[in-house]
Amino acid sequence: MARKTLNKKNLVELGGDVLAELLLEAVKGDAARQRRVRMVLSADQSPQDAAADVRKRFASIRRSGSFISWKTQKKFAKELIDLITLIEMRIGSDSPDLAFELLWDLLHLAPGIHERTDDSNGLIGDVMNDAMEAIARISPRITKDPIELAEMIFDALRDNGYGEFDHVVPALAEPLGRSGLERLKALAEEMCAAPLTEAQLEIYDFVSDPERQKELARDRRDHTAKMILQDVADLQGDVDAWLARYTAEQLTYHTIAPDAAGRLLAAGRAEEALQVVENALDRDTHDSTWFDPPELDEAHFACLEALGREEDLRRALWARFERCLCPDALRRLLKRLPDFDDVEAEDRAREVVLSFTPIEAGLAFCLSWPDLALAAQLVLSRSAEIDGDAYEILTPAAEALSSAHPLAAVLVWRSMIEFALERARSSRYGHAARHLAACAEADAAIGDYAGHPEHHVFIQDLQNAHGRKSAFWGRVTVS
Repeated sequence: MARKTLNKKNLVELGGDVLAELLLEAVKGDAARQRRVRMVLSADQSPQDAAADVRKRFASIRRSGSFISWKTQKKFAKELIDLITLIEMRIGSDSPDLAFELLWDLLHLAPGIHERTDDSNGLIGDVMNDAMEAIARISPRITKDPIELAEMIFDALRDNGYGEFDHVVPALAEPLGRSGLERLKALAEEMCAAPLTEAQLEIYDFVSDPERQKELARDRRDHTAKMILQDVADLQGDVDAWLARYTAEQLTYHTIAPDAAGRLLAAGRAEEALQVVENALDRDTHDSTWFDPPELDEAHFACLEALGREEDLRRALWARFERCLCPDALRRLLKRLPDFDDVEAEDRAREVVLSFTPIEAGLAFCLSWPDLALAAQLVLSRSAEIDGDAYEILTPAAEALSSAHPLAAVLVWRSMIEFALERARSSRYGHAARHLAACAEADAAIGDYAGHPEHHVFIQDLQNAHGRKSAFWGRVTVS
C-alpha cells in the first residue's frame, strides 16, 4: 500500500518517461498548466528564455479586456502566484536584477487587473503583496543604481491607485542605500513644494468649487509624499521625521500610537513613548465595553517596563485582564508577583471570570487558561444567560466539559439545541441532533440535575414546543 501513496519518493521511482506521460495527460486541455510547464522548461534553458515567456504572458494579460468573474478569479490568482514563485526561485536565483524587473512589471499590471474583476475578497491584492514580498527577499542581491531605483519608486508611488506599491520603500531599502533614500526624500519634498499640475487637478473634475478641487488634489499629493517621507525616516532612524507626518490628534489613534511608541522606545525615549500611549488611552473609545486595543496595551506595558515602573505595570496588566479577560495579561501579572500574592491574585481573577458579561467570554477564558472546574461553575451558576448562537465557543466548551463535568456540558449543548429550534435554524438541525445524542450519552453520568430538567423531561419539553419541526426530529433517535 505504501507504494501507492502519492508522494515524491514513489513518483520519482516511476521514472522520467512515465512521469512525462502523466504530466502531458494532466495538462491536456488546461492552458494555464501548459503555460506553467513551458515556463519551467524555458527556465531550465536559461533565465532569459523564461523571462521571455513571462513577458509574453504579461503582454497577454495587459491586452485582455474581458471581465474576470469570481469563478475564474481564484484560478487566475493561482497562476499569478505560480509566476511569482517561478520568477523568484528559477530566474532570481541566477539573475536577481532580471527577476526584479519582471516582478516590477507584474505590479504594474495591478490597475488593469483590478478594473476587470471584483476584488472585494482581497485575493488580487494578496497576490500583489506576494510579489512585493518576493521583491523584498531578492532585494539584497539587486545591483540597480540607487538614484535610478529611487526615481522608479517615486514614479510608481505617484500612481499607486490600488496600493500595490505601498510597501515598496522598505522592501527595497538595501539596494536604495543612503543615496537612494536621500534622493527619494528630496523628490517627495519637491513634490510637496511644487504647484499642483493639471493632471493632479483633473482627478477632481467632478468637484464644482475650484478651491475645494485644489484642496482635495493637494491632500492626495501630500498623502503620497508624507508616506514616502515616513518610510524614509523609518529606515534612517529619524523618529521625529516619522512623527511629523501625524497631527497631535492622529497620534492618539489606537492604530497609530503603538507604532509611534515603539519607535520612541527604540530610540531610548521611553518617557515620550509613555506620553503618546497615555494620550491614546485617554480617548473615549478606550472606555467602550467592546474596545480591546491589544497593540496599545502592549505598548503601554513596554513603556512601563522600560521605565522600571513595576507597580504601574502590574496595575495595567490587571486592568487589561479585568476589562477583557486577557489570559496572557493575567499570566504575565502572576509571574511578576511574589509567592502567595500570586495565589491571592488568581483567586480574585476567578471571581472576575464568574461575574463577567457576556458569559461566553468567561468560557473562552476558562478554555484558554485552562480551568474546566471554573468553566463548570460558571455554566451551572449562569446557564440561563448562555447565548446558544455562540457555537464557536460553546461546542469546544461542551466537549471539554463532558468528561469531568457532564451536567455543565449538557447545559451548554441544550442552549445550542434550543437556539436552533427556537430560531428555526434548519441548517443547524444536524448539529442540534448530535448535541441531543451527546446529552443522552451524558445522562447516565449525571446523578443530580441540580434543579434542571432531567433528560427525558427535556426531550418531552422539546417535543411539546417544537414537535412539528420534522426536519429536526427526522435526525433524532429518541429511546
